[in-house]
Amino acid sequence: MLTFTALASHPWAYPALETIHLFGVALLIGNLVLVELRVWGLGSVLAVRPLASLCLRLVGLGALLCVITGLLMFATQPAELLANRAFTLKLLLLVAAATNAVWFHLRGSLDRLDFVARFSALVSLLIWLSVLALGRWIAYV
Repeated sequence: MLTFTALASHPWAYPALETIHLFGVALLIGNLVLVELRVWGLGSVLAVRPLASLCLRLVGLGALLCVITGLLMFATQPAELLANRAFTLKLLLLVAAATNAVWFHLRGSLDRLDFVARFSALVSLLIWLSVLALGRWIAYV
């Protein structure tokens, strides 16, 4: 299996990747929370569509940063990470988050802003908070 020993052994490469990864997480989750707050009815003076359009572009940028840096970090120790329960649970929750997001948008939740949309937004927030926690737990289990 391909390993990235130079990346793993360089004194600042892995911490730099982690920093970029966290910046991506901040863009992703921070902007999702803004959209979710609007779905819940807060900030009702802001039009949903323009806010979502701006925020979801930033969510996409954050997700791209997370995927790139996450794959690079994974490549430095794939066997250890695949054996790590926090990591595997984090991956499962990322699939759940993506599934929830696709369902949210396919049903037109931004146009409905109904109970189901609010519930989906709450589920999203809980999933992402769990992903954050599990990301930290990876180093400790």
